[in-house]
Amino acid sequence: MAALAGGVAFSGSGAATLNGDELATISAATRSLAGLWELVQHIDGHFLPYYLFMHVWALAGTAELWLRLPSALAIGAAAGLLVALGRRLHSTRAGVTAAALLAALPSVSYYGAFARPYAFAAAAVVLSFWALHRALERSGPRRWAAYGATVALVCCTHLFAVLVLPAHLLLIRRETAARMLAALAAGCVPAVVLGLVGYGERHAISWIPQRGPDVLLKFPKMAAGAAEAGVPLFVVALAGAALLGLSRRAAGPRGAASTGLPPWRWAGALLGWLVLPPLLLLAVSHLVTPVYVDRYLFVTAPALALLAGLAAAHAGSRRVSVAACWALVAVCLAAGTYQHAEVRDENGRFENFPWAISRIQAQPGDAIVYGQSQVRSGFDYYGPAYYGLDGYGDGSMPEDVLRLGHDPSPTGFGYRERSAVAGALRGRERVWVVWRGTKAAGDRLARVREVEEAGYEREGSWHSADLPGMTVALYTKAGG
Repeated sequence: MAALAGGVAFSGSGAATLNGDELATISAATRSLAGLWELVQHIDGHFLPYYLFMHVWALAGTAELWLRLPSALAIGAAAGLLVALGRRLHSTRAGVTAAALLAALPSVSYYGAFARPYAFAAAAVVLSFWALHRALERSGPRRWAAYGATVALVCCTHLFAVLVLPAHLLLIRRETAARMLAALAAGCVPAVVLGLVGYGERHAISWIPQRGPDVLLKFPKMAAGAAEAGVPLFVVALAGAALLGLSRRAAGPRGAASTGLPPWRWAGALLGWLVLPPLLLLAVSHLVTPVYVDRYLFVTAPALALLAGLAAAHAGSRRVSVAACWALVAVCLAAGTYQHAEVRDENGRFENFPWAISRIQAQPGDAIVYGQSQVRSGFDYYGPAYYGLDGYGDGSMPEDVLRLGHDPSPTGFGYRERSAVAGALRGRERVWVVWRGTKAAGDRLARVREVEEAGYEREGSWHSADLPGMTVALYTKAGG
């Protein structure tokens, strides 16, 4: 099942082009260690563990497939651990069904082929629950140390993955409470450090809008990657929590009861794994700073799959249960078919840089201006392959008239640029302007306004479809 889930995730790696977040991973990972340290002191400091890993990984290259492979491997690990955890809580059938459901989720096809740490966080969370079951089953210093290490791993993969950890507290047992709390506290040390760093750099997420309670209605869709699959699966998951909680004893020799806790305690913990992260993230948004972003909650996808798998495994006799498991996986896969295809489209990450490059039909003397400086990184990555290694500077691409130096800013993902747009465009008849977002979004960008104030009028514009998408616009000299 691990190979199947990892293969499904990796199958989406080659079609969809990298988006801005993934290009930021490349920017961070390909810097020197000194340069990376300088970067994280200004932005994305809480991603330092992931960037350090990718720094080593990127030594072997920065091709799309290679950059996304670690996320696919993480999904494979998460699926394998779900099998083990499902076996411990109920049966091998429950674990295999949970892993199959995980592989069937469109959100797994997206984040499993995404060069960011979200798949790592999901795998680490499953590992932490597995390690906790193991420690509760047979207490010992090594097992509690291992559990603490998995908690630390959760904290290092993504800051908001820690929102799952309060669900662990529902599994405290009087006999092992001191050891469990000590391991949990020690494992959370990285979260405290990275949380303080992230709070100091909260300006980097100032773009996140404040959300109201109504955003929780979209949570099943977010966790599954499709409302058609997410809503019914969420209902089945709630039934799974109820069935596990009402069961009088474990189904197998290593069931929930083997930890010295009644099954309803494990049902509550798994339900907490599913529903606490969105509730707590929304609370943080209102009490501290807006942080509610769907992708921060991908760690709940394994819980959705596990609880639904437990529900199917509880369905009557063994024959009926097996049929229910197969049927549930088939329905989930069918319900998300469109979304599985969508995330494997070239524009599956909603920022199609090759498309933007192909829209530009440059003539000698044309200039190019980027509405957001960091958009330039996508042209740097895909441009040479599209136009040939010498495509820049031979007339194939417009001249980047604002650029100062080849390397990105040492303190961010943008680039140093000339401030005098009118002076840089002097003598140019045509200017191509590219920005992330819709056509209307360009009206709010300073760079676009400066091009217009320099005496240029928009002659035409094209949008890549889907949001936020990319916009390419051609401006010509007024009266030219």
